[in-house]
Amino acid sequence: MRPGRAIVAAACAVLLLAAIGCAPPRQPVPPAATPRSAPSDTPSASATPEPTSWRVDGAPETLASGLDAPWSVVPLAGGGALVSQRDDGAVIELTAAGEQRVAGVVPGVGSGGEAGLHGLAILQDEGTWLYAYLGAENDNRVIRMPLTGEPGALGLGAAEEIVTGIARGRTHNGGRIAFGPDRRLYIATGDAGSPDDAQDAASLNGKILRVTPDGRPAPGNPFGTAVWSLGHRNVQGLAWTADGEMWASEFGQNTWDELNRIEPGANYGWPLHEGVTGAEGFTDPVAVWSPADASPSGIAAVGLTVFVTGLRGERLWVVDTDAGVVAAEAVAVLTGEQGRLRDAVLAPDGALWVLTNNTDGRGSPRAEDDLLLRLPLTPTG
Repeated sequence: MRPGRAIVAAACAVLLLAAIGCAPPRQPVPPAATPRSAPSDTPSASATPEPTSWRVDGAPETLASGLDAPWSVVPLAGGGALVSQRDDGAVIELTAAGEQRVAGVVPGVGSGGEAGLHGLAILQDEGTWLYAYLGAENDNRVIRMPLTGEPGALGLGAAEEIVTGIARGRTHNGGRIAFGPDRRLYIATGDAGSPDDAQDAASLNGKILRVTPDGRPAPGNPFGTAVWSLGHRNVQGLAWTADGEMWASEFGQNTWDELNRIEPGANYGWPLHEGVTGAEGFTDPVAVWSPADASPSGIAAVGLTVFVTGLRGERLWVVDTDAGVVAAEAVAVLTGEQGRLRDAVLAPDGALWVLTNNTDGRGSPRAEDDLLLRLPLTPTG
């Protein structure tokens, strides 16, 4: 983290309605779609149907600046957040009051190429665990660490290995992790530059994995292993819409980037097929874009709407999965305004948080990059 970069103390934008001086929102707060944190076991009640479709409604506000190659953001109770930095392995705590500090450095991170510290996820289970996907010296792996201390003074405890042996490459390392509605940990891996591994059910690469919180293959997995789906090139986004459907964003090669609806045991085609082909035995994507318009990374689900960040595309795609032919109806916002976009997540106050990614060696950094942005949302149906 570069010293001297200011955090914008936009407390009214981040704190919940209990914060002093914040006016109530004019629009309903989006329902909490499945976050990267494991969901509570206690169901919530709702007297009226929740809106299913959402759009961005207003200009972005800057919540934090001066981040170095940020990769993942996870909200914390009370309005704060944790952000992973790919190259130095740091986990940055952003408080609801607008303060920024290093909570800790994840041990064993070996950055280089596209590898480094990637996705984060939180599990509340007899304490708070922070899960992290990282490129180590010889492989990609998932570890977990107890999150210690209080807000404003959080720290990382001793690391415990959860999943190891995911092949590492200079490119295509995947890296997104998230807890699903079933409280299982889902892990997105890339082909690490060996495309044939994506079709090899015995390989961990080019897959979406599903494991228990301690790293064992989850009961009910289609192959009796950690593999949940296969035929992926480089998945970097995972989310669940309010109807329970699982979605993943995927980097294509030179033709099509994809948004896929994920089914257990399904084969998404790479390297045999890319985009919509109708090939027997393979599952087509729901939406596709050219790499110049997308190069997708993190995604967020709000109601039945999926927000897809674009790196090379430098835009945020808004996909209404309840609209039928979503590929033709996707809407782009922020096009060219903030540069590369790496991650998106639904915030506790019902807004969308978006990470820029202009300091990763492929962007054109601006004076305050990289940023955590807040985008207000409004329902459309």
